[in-house]
Amino acid sequence: MMIVGLTGGIGSGKSTVAKMFTELGIPVYDSDGEAKRVMNASKKVKKAIIELLGAGAYTGDELNRRYVASKVFTDETVLQKLNDIVHPAVRKHFLQWTKKQDAPYVIQESAIIFENKNQDFYDTIVLITAPLEDRIQRIIKRDQTTRENVLSRIANQLSDDEKENLSDFMLINEDIAITRLKTKEIHDKLIQNSKLI
Repeated sequence: MMIVGLTGGIGSGKSTVAKMFTELGIPVYDSDGEAKRVMNASKKVKKAIIELLGAGAYTGDELNRRYVASKVFTDETVLQKLNDIVHPAVRKHFLQWTKKQDAPYVIQESAIIFENKNQDFYDTIVLITAPLEDRIQRIIKRDQTTRENVLSRIANQLSDDEKENLSDFMLINEDIAITRLKTKEIHDKLIQNSKLI
């Protein structure tokens, strides 16, 4: 089975495109959702996060997301250490999930494939991009946050130009109707490619 990575910077519309692939009958694995689950459910992961960030990382059994964000978004080293704790657990779960799927290919949606140097895990990578101002407005609306906060989060990720050179497909998510058509075109190519694996 072919494994496809779906990535893109914050606010690019990965989840929108992932939903379109789901509508085309392709199983999509939400890495962010699983990362949240594992940070709350795994005793081993919790212990490591508390050792890294302090007891304030949890309120009871729930991850204190605001506290964690305040620790990692200003310090790239701490962010990388957190990723090194969470991502192997997510990767293990993804591989178990993949074995249960029955499709020509599966997609793992993940914002930081390239930042974590995980591109070799995938047969193909699809990059979603969008104009910067669109991304900023989407995140402000979604997260009820400030422009400054959004720009600092974007600065923590690789630029679209860097990601484009490492990707097999790129989709500019600006107009929803065009995005839908382009997603179907990529899907058809992935179906063809999956027959060669």
